[in-house]
Amino acid sequence: MTSHDLRTELESLTTEAFRPELAEIDRLATLDIARLMNGEDGAVPAAVAARLPEIAAAVDAVAERMARGGRLVYAGAGTAGRLGVLDASECPPTFNTDPEQVVGLIAGGPEAMVTSVEGAEDSPELARRDLDALKLTPDDTVVGISASGRTPYAVGAVEHARALGALTIGLACNENSALAAAAEHGIEVVVGPELLTGSTRLKAGTAQKLVLNMLSTITMIRLGKTYGNLMVDVRASNDKLRARSRRIVSLATGAGEEEVEQALTESGGEVKNAVLAILTGVDGPTAARLLRQSGGHLRAALAQAAG
Repeated sequence: MTSHDLRTELESLTTEAFRPELAEIDRLATLDIARLMNGEDGAVPAAVAARLPEIAAAVDAVAERMARGGRLVYAGAGTAGRLGVLDASECPPTFNTDPEQVVGLIAGGPEAMVTSVEGAEDSPELARRDLDALKLTPDDTVVGISASGRTPYAVGAVEHARALGALTIGLACNENSALAAAAEHGIEVVVGPELLTGSTRLKAGTAQKLVLNMLSTITMIRLGKTYGNLMVDVRASNDKLRARSRRIVSLATGAGEEEVEQALTESGGEVKNAVLAILTGVDGPTAARLLRQSGGHLRAALAQAAG
């Protein structure tokens, strides 16, 4: 594609549109600019709401595969890639997932998290190499993320993953995008032109973060990683999370501090096991066995213990 062709393509994208009414934004008072930005951001949740059926369908498809041992893989460049890496990195401490269960790929590798890696986003071949290193299976899911919906790295990742039989999702912020068309599940959250022309780390980035929050969080809820709205699979890796573990067990059971501490000690700090032990009166090994038999679903283990 020539530079002229690329410019023409970009000019056709909603996310790249110029807004003449904001041409003198730099002359406004700081508070007025802040009000403008806040007003712009307020439109993002409605744009996400318009795509909830597509998001829900994608979540159900992801959860079905992850229940069979599949992985969730995000692939993007620049801001989109960083958001995918961020979401993936938050899953182990929040849901006690294996670090290889939710993976974030960014064009250019880890270096691209903090600096621009020239040309990386333009390479579908790089996406194929990154995915091949993971040895994809049909139980895996690859989510391509791109505000424009045309980024070669993201589109290439989805096309390659689909050819290998993996589930594919394309998350974009323009209608009729190549990325959504390439994926089995296309999610196009159209947030409109940015406050700064083409700066898709703004509304588009916010929209992508909201959707990724839903994809990972609701999938984990479907997988039994929560009990109600409690993070019973939280990994207690620091003092704050250990305190949170104690609070979660207390909220789930109504037990006092001493009983909670004893149950957590006997379960090796496993919140689910401690909750199950307190609510059913079983010992630690029995709680662990019931949870294994229920695939880690606390509600199912409680039902099994009750009868």
